[in-house]
Amino acid sequence: MTKSKISAFWKQCFVTSAICSNTIGHGSMIGFPAVLLPQLHQADSAFHLTKEQGSWIASVVAIAMVVGSFFAPPIMGRLGRKIAHFTVTAPILLGWIIVIFSNSFEALIIGRISQGISFGMMLPLRSVLIGEFTSPKYRGAFLTTVSVAQGIGIFLIHLLGSLLSWRTTAIIFLIFPFASLVMIFFSPESPSWLADKGKYEECKKVFKWLRDEDEYDELDSMIQAKINNRSDTKIANLKDVKNVIKKKEFYKPILLMTHTYFMGEFSGGALMACYSTVVITIITGKETNAYIWMIALDVQRIISNTIAVFAINKFNRRSVLFFAASICITSHLLIAGYVYFRKTGVFTYDGIWIPIILINMQYFTVAAGMISLPYVIAGEIFPLQYRSIGSSISIVTIAGGFFIVTKSFPGLVDSIGFSGTYLVYAGVLVYNLVVVGYLLPETRGKTLQQIEDEFKGKTTIHEDVEVTERLQKDLKEHKDIIT
Repeated sequence: MTKSKISAFWKQCFVTSAICSNTIGHGSMIGFPAVLLPQLHQADSAFHLTKEQGSWIASVVAIAMVVGSFFAPPIMGRLGRKIAHFTVTAPILLGWIIVIFSNSFEALIIGRISQGISFGMMLPLRSVLIGEFTSPKYRGAFLTTVSVAQGIGIFLIHLLGSLLSWRTTAIIFLIFPFASLVMIFFSPESPSWLADKGKYEECKKVFKWLRDEDEYDELDSMIQAKINNRSDTKIANLKDVKNVIKKKEFYKPILLMTHTYFMGEFSGGALMACYSTVVITIITGKETNAYIWMIALDVQRIISNTIAVFAINKFNRRSVLFFAASICITSHLLIAGYVYFRKTGVFTYDGIWIPIILINMQYFTVAAGMISLPYVIAGEIFPLQYRSIGSSISIVTIAGGFFIVTKSFPGLVDSIGFSGTYLVYAGVLVYNLVVVGYLLPETRGKTLQQIEDEFKGKTTIHEDVEVTERLQKDLKEHKDIIT
């Protein structure tokens, strides 16, 4: 086999770029209501929306995401990751086209549903693709680029939407799914999927194209594990389903990702993407230019996401998650207290720097860990034979959390106030952090097979060797002491 002049790292960059291009389009779809709704409330708008209709425009995506997330597994499992990635682009392209020609609330809803289906299909696929394509030493950084791409999409649509009409903005964002289509065409199939289908020779060819020679042991262990597990993956009746559900490597990752995703949605990412101008105005005051601060926060998110790429690749996953979550919870409590005491007149100082620091504090944690880490963890913890369905089941939580936050936020503020709403969010974060802290193993630097074995309760050969070496070292030290 002729050695390629392009390094494995750059090949992994290319296949990840195809995923990120689509993710930019999905990020822009999430942030679209922040520019669409204010323009539709202007007097010269072609049509207008009520407050209730506006909340549906922001939140209906979540319902469609649930539908889309269950479209993905059969395509990913039967036809392959590459065909599934092609399929993702169709509904988002259709959605943008419908939005561009919309002249009513109903048309906008249809366009948003189509976009949401695409996003729901992409969520389980993108983490699986990057997890299966990339090396353990780069995997954390590559998985974090998904969050960076999503942040770039939100930033770009907020920026362009503040300068252009919402229709023109929508036209521009057709570019990203088209670019992804081209890159997908030149990307290979996932080696893990090829192994799962028994196409071992093709699997070896793709794996050796994507990876360095010092990682070929992972290829052998992956193929061997699939051969050993081939008879265990057949589900013929209800008893087999019950047996699968009872497996630690099946239910533990799902429980873990359910709580991790829920924590991410309540951290402020969904809220700020759809209601950033509203939140900024409430915290800082009506005299503040919310649009400028919205764009500034989007820039901060991209910078923080970029920092997270290096931090997650250098530090343990658990350490980064607990650091980000602790600051996020603290920022929620401080924001709730600041708004409450300002409203009641207990705190009268009106310096703009205090609320701006608090908002930036919260948004930093959203970008640096709360949104980026769940995608990293999702790309690592699901065993190969349950990767598609496991990802989809846990992603229902993203849709559920996104819907609850975006649909209930206006009502919660009206009923218990902004401070009460943030206190509720802080409580949800604390509960989920406790559960995640109990379930999450450290995955940094481990192969997918090693992580799978850890959930099964097995000890990998690599760990056995380490234990043996430590015992031999201890025995030698004891002998030296005796002599």
